[in-house]
Amino acid sequence: MSTTYDLIVIGSGTAATTVARRVSAAGLSVAVTDFRPYGGTCALRGCDPKKMLIGGTSAADHVRRMDGKGVEGEVRIDWRSLMEFKRGFTDPVPEKKEKSFSDSGIATYHGKARFVGPNSVAINDERLEAKHIVLATGSEAVTLGISGEEYLVDSQGFLEMERLPRRIVLVGGGYIAAEFSHIAARAGAEVTILQQGDRMLTGFDPDLVGWLMEKYEDIGVTLHAETTVERVEKTGDAFHVIAGGKGGTRAYDADLVVHAAGRQPDFASLDLDAGDVELRDGKLALNQYLQSTSNPAVYAAGDTAQMGPPLTPVSNHDGKVVAANLLDGNHITPNYTGVPSVAFTLPPIARVGLDEAQVREKGLKFRMQSDRTPGWFSTRQQAETISGHKVLVEEGSGRILGAHLLGPHADEVINIFTLAVRHGLTADQLKETMFAYPTGASDISSML
Repeated sequence: MSTTYDLIVIGSGTAATTVARRVSAAGLSVAVTDFRPYGGTCALRGCDPKKMLIGGTSAADHVRRMDGKGVEGEVRIDWRSLMEFKRGFTDPVPEKKEKSFSDSGIATYHGKARFVGPNSVAINDERLEAKHIVLATGSEAVTLGISGEEYLVDSQGFLEMERLPRRIVLVGGGYIAAEFSHIAARAGAEVTILQQGDRMLTGFDPDLVGWLMEKYEDIGVTLHAETTVERVEKTGDAFHVIAGGKGGTRAYDADLVVHAAGRQPDFASLDLDAGDVELRDGKLALNQYLQSTSNPAVYAAGDTAQMGPPLTPVSNHDGKVVAANLLDGNHITPNYTGVPSVAFTLPPIARVGLDEAQVREKGLKFRMQSDRTPGWFSTRQQAETISGHKVLVEEGSGRILGAHLLGPHADEVINIFTLAVRHGLTADQLKETMFAYPTGASDISSML
């Protein structure tokens, strides 16, 4: 026996929620399943809990920066209390999310789903049938293929630590390594980053990343670039990370080793072959409507689709696209123009649109405004020393092609530039806009 629905959604994160709610609101029967607690990566294991920890560490960091400037006294992070603060947000999420589905008439299941036919999935001992199936399972840490890999914790493990280890080694150099190193170092840990490439945060402007690296030095984070981890050994409660680099092979001692070397969807457990869902070069073979090219009953959204950047706003956007195409037939394609990206380091670094290399590759005529701005009021008011920007404007049209920001307000100001890039606003239009003063946005005219 099997239960039949109009739609089955595999996953319970941002993309899954958007699709399920919109399709259910249109009067169709919907089921959602997840083998993990309901809520998805962002709410439970990623952006939101990370930002809760940054709230505490940034507050302490601001106090330290203000030392001798009217603020006195020692400040420290109580890791256990900070984690309790974080759990005050994350712990209620699964129950609230599942209840919200139930209240909307959406059936909920628990367990790993796998295809048993083009329109069928099995969850534990139950078989579900549906006219359509949406894959929104998020992503998992990639397999490194090294000896001792089982000793590494992923981002979820870091975000659930009951105590802060004294020595932490992060393997990788992207968002996770960049952000977690700032959290851990400011909370009092000795932090080492082992990065295989020649620099961190390759998705951001290299000049601004270089300026940000000065902050890593200030807070005592040690970065070893062009270093490849070969194996991890465990001795008692400690670990030895063996890695090779330009200076040869050496061991790095740690009390915790964090996997920060990238994430990708886990397709193996879904048994895609049984669902006639094709993979191409390790990705789902999708058309422009986020629909499987081999099985028209299947769509994908968010990190699982791998069509846009692996960011929460993209997951929400994909969910809207898939829901619209399910309800009214294929007629909407995703638009990834002007997707902003922020690494929540302290200070944050942000980008939107094209970078300098991309603009040059396209052969566009442009002018560029770039400067370090430690003397600007918005930086000095925060007692910060690291800030700067790079903004690219097309000659003739005046359109904003790209904006790259570093500094205390970069994570918010980038949204103004996002509006400009996505909707074709010009530098003159931004200059003519009156922003509240003194705010981070009031610096925009000086960046153009």
